[in-house]
Amino acid sequence: MANNRLDIVIFGATGFTGKFTVKNASRICKEQKIKFGIAGRRKEALDAVVKEFASDIENVPIILADVNDEESLKKMTEQTKVLVNICGPYRSFGEPVIKACISTRTHYVDVTGEEQFMEEMQLRYNEAAKTAGTYIVSACGFDCIPSDLGIIFTQENFGGEVNSVEIYLRLWTTDHNNKKSFLNFATWESAIYSLAHANELRRLRDQLYPNKLPTFTPKLKSKNLVHRSDVSAGWSVLFRSADRALTYRTQRFLYDKYDQRPAQVQVYHTLLSFTGLLLMSIVGMILLTFSRISCGRNLLLKYPSLFTNGVITHENPDPEILKSTHFSMTFKATGWTEKLAKPTDKHINPPNKEVITEITGVSPAYEMTSILVILSAITILKEANKMPDNGGVLTPGAAFGKTSLIEQMNKHDYKYKVMSSIEK
Repeated sequence: MANNRLDIVIFGATGFTGKFTVKNASRICKEQKIKFGIAGRRKEALDAVVKEFASDIENVPIILADVNDEESLKKMTEQTKVLVNICGPYRSFGEPVIKACISTRTHYVDVTGEEQFMEEMQLRYNEAAKTAGTYIVSACGFDCIPSDLGIIFTQENFGGEVNSVEIYLRLWTTDHNNKKSFLNFATWESAIYSLAHANELRRLRDQLYPNKLPTFTPKLKSKNLVHRSDVSAGWSVLFRSADRALTYRTQRFLYDKYDQRPAQVQVYHTLLSFTGLLLMSIVGMILLTFSRISCGRNLLLKYPSLFTNGVITHENPDPEILKSTHFSMTFKATGWTEKLAKPTDKHINPPNKEVITEITGVSPAYEMTSILVILSAITILKEANKMPDNGGVLTPGAAFGKTSLIEQMNKHDYKYKVMSSIEK
């Protein structure tokens, strides 16, 4: 790549998540002496973002680009080494940006959790990205770095061979008097359209992976609809997020690339209150049902507050209120103390080891997401020699599993740690 390129450009900088990203890029890039710029459609809005969030940095370049203007996207991407794309929903706006990055040999990261988009992009552009020497890495935010790298962290610290990992996510707030929204409307919109097109996933996966994995035993079975776990206090239920599908793509990559036994994965969400769990389940069922039909989607988009009990509205959340939100993600891994020579070799005895790991943090939805996507971009800049295949459309775990990204997360107070290790 040309030496006169900027290190990073943030596209979609005037949106809600984009502003968080500019704010944290200003701090992190200044510390690491990395040059970044911002991009979007409207210069006045971009000027305002620089004034509010990057006024202490001299000469933040502003680039005008529009997802509907292919030439502007190419002009934008050829000016940077890594593009941070915060312009969603990605199903609608992501593909032209990826095409422009590959054509100009520009690395790409985003924060989507849209399964169909990510898998479609891998299917269409993986080989082209490899040929161009370009890394295309989606889901570099709270969706799905904590879970994806958390499994890799757990595997590395297991001291044997992992058979399965059960993930328990818990979210809570210390501001119990807040009556305002906690999530941005764009997050809700992306979830609705992802569910609306969930029927596309089987076709995509059949094309992505025509050769099925061998059967690994013992098979990880899903827990009952509602259950209590010994590693996550409260009531837990299956969590219908992008995490499980993405971690499976990572585990498949590790199997194909490094001949490593893939972990079986299941993800759960825990709430302390059974009433809270019941309300969340009702919202989930409504979202799942209504998103499948056009009139239902229109209602969900028009009245988000009604369907989410005020958690999501058309107004942006208050950044100060978001600071009161916390999360923990606990990983319960079972397996064997002995690691066999080949991943397809059969263990004679049942699993005899259990390791519990955890990651915790504050303000996961947007603060953490914006920090993680910037750290991901910097990791490509500084540690591409530790990443596989000299390019390709990869998951975060596949791309960053052998880099220092986990260490960088720890430095920003998103800390992975081993809680216990027991041999049975």
